[in-house]
Amino acid sequence: MADFDLSAVQAAIREFGFDGWLMCDFRGSNPLARRILKIDEAAHATRRFCYFIPASGTPQKLVHQIEAGVLDHLPGEKEVYLRWQELEEGVARLMTGQARVAMEYSPRNAIPYVGRVDAGTIELVRSAGTEVVSSGDLIQVFEAAWTDEQWNLHQQASRLTLATFDRAWSFIAEQVRSGGDIRETTVQQLIMDQLGKGRLVTDHPPIVAVGPHSGNPHFAPTPGPDDAPLRKGDYVLIDLWAKRDAPHAVYSDLTRVGYLGESVPDQYERIFQIVASARDAAIDRVRKAMAADEPLQGFQVDDAAREVIEQAGYGDYFVHRTGHSIGQETHGNGANIDNLETHETRRILPRTCFSIEPGIYLPEFGVRSEVDVFINANRQVIVTGDPQTQVPPVLAKY
Repeated sequence: MADFDLSAVQAAIREFGFDGWLMCDFRGSNPLARRILKIDEAAHATRRFCYFIPASGTPQKLVHQIEAGVLDHLPGEKEVYLRWQELEEGVARLMTGQARVAMEYSPRNAIPYVGRVDAGTIELVRSAGTEVVSSGDLIQVFEAAWTDEQWNLHQQASRLTLATFDRAWSFIAEQVRSGGDIRETTVQQLIMDQLGKGRLVTDHPPIVAVGPHSGNPHFAPTPGPDDAPLRKGDYVLIDLWAKRDAPHAVYSDLTRVGYLGESVPDQYERIFQIVASARDAAIDRVRKAMAADEPLQGFQVDDAAREVIEQAGYGDYFVHRTGHSIGQETHGNGANIDNLETHETRRILPRTCFSIEPGIYLPEFGVRSEVDVFINANRQVIVTGDPQTQVPPVLAKY
């Protein structure tokens, strides 16, 4: 586990204009703080603790007598409490002279991924006369920003994931031509086998969705009566996400669609082109903001994609956010591309990655086109996943 870098944390606090950062936890209630503070997931900690990092100066620890050593690996001065009254007095002392302090808090719980501190603790801090602001962007700097090594691992995962798509389409084409009995779970298992051969791992098997199943954004094939067969004339959506089997590896998360025939009916291509235009509009919004050094929030990118689909008359069929943060987990702890499920006000920051995956979900079929977008340290926008430009006629192409 990497050492805690106090100077980097304090530099980030100053960059965002805060007086300090107060991280509080009770029995793992704040996993973001525990990860940033390099507290082992297996560590036995059952009492409340607080760690206050001022914009400059010495950090302060407030820990319970029974677990007085829980923060000993971190720099700073330690105060030990026993009674709840001493805890409250200790928090008040930590906040003395601190006008504006970041915590894992989201106003109105607008971004629940960040809102890890309970309302009572927020009330306690405010009672000391301190304004509590969200640490959402601070979290990104230390949880969502990639190292050069992680960027390289992502590119490897993206190339191998694309190769897995090609193998899946080829397998489907072979089986359909030969009249083989192939179902959604058959393709799902083939993909899992291919990922294993490429030394890729995933937290969940891929989505393979035929026809109406593709109209359900979170459909997951399972053996049984709903495990649909794949036949000539079917439309298929495949969504798969994986990362290299290596320490600190980060995910590639891509979705592609195909038609099992020699030529693609207009209904599929027409809807796909709307979705692809929405995808490209979102990417263009990011490119322009990064080039102009303009602060950009996640909801603004979602708006760019959603506007295209709404203008085409399919707004009611775009039922999820445009994208999500990507990191060591498929859904990472950075800014999401969202103004539907949440009002994402976190900024798009350098060295972070997120998916762009608008969709239109009709009863007969659904279209999603997903790529990943990485912002490098120089604010250059790099798209991985080879954006799909049309629905391929699988039996003609593979």
